[in-house]
Amino acid sequence: MPIAFKEWAVTVRALAEGEQLLTLRKGGIREEHKHFEIEHDRFFLYPTFDHQQGGLVRASHQPELDRALEEGVWPGGEPPAEAIDRDGGIPQPERVRIRAFAEVAASYLITDSRAIDALSPYYVWTTDYAVKRLRWKPRHPLHVIVLRTYRIPRPVTVKVRDEYGGCRSWLEIQRELPFEGTPVLADEEFERAAEEIEAIASNAVPVLS
Repeated sequence: MPIAFKEWAVTVRALAEGEQLLTLRKGGIREEHKHFEIEHDRFFLYPTFDHQQGGLVRASHQPELDRALEEGVWPGGEPPAEAIDRDGGIPQPERVRIRAFAEVAASYLITDSRAIDALSPYYVWTTDYAVKRLRWKPRHPLHVIVLRTYRIPRPVTVKVRDEYGGCRSWLEIQRELPFEGTPVLADEEFERAAEEIEAIASNAVPVLS
């Protein structure tokens, strides 16, 4: 079955539009190894609304929250009121649309919050939230994963199954999906950004425990 990487719906949209080039991960509560591991080098991007909150996304990308909600297929046809209020967790829709896949272009382990701040041009979360991802499970470094993202020709709607829920990174999607698509950034633009990310991440100062 196709493997998918689970990330906030607004983040998946940003990746698919070339507005975000990386993700930050330590692992979910239900991860088998209790910490994150890059188990696959190519995967589809599965949009989830678990833990997604408007206040954790920069103001410049608040419109992407509305677009992410519009892409979900909700009971009754409309997002629930709590999704629109954005005060807390958002219930999952009945179906979501898979519109992109990604390849791991590079990965780094970070313990320096200054590096997370310097990487902020490459993600849409607030810097405070990105640093919060760093500080969770403080004994483990944060994975900075640079993704080369591709939009598939036509979004594929998939049913949200119970086994897709919870704090986990990897899913097996129960339907066929095509690894066919167009890169969201031109080669030169992506390579330039990847080099800038490498310079920041490689020069990060390790924090000794």
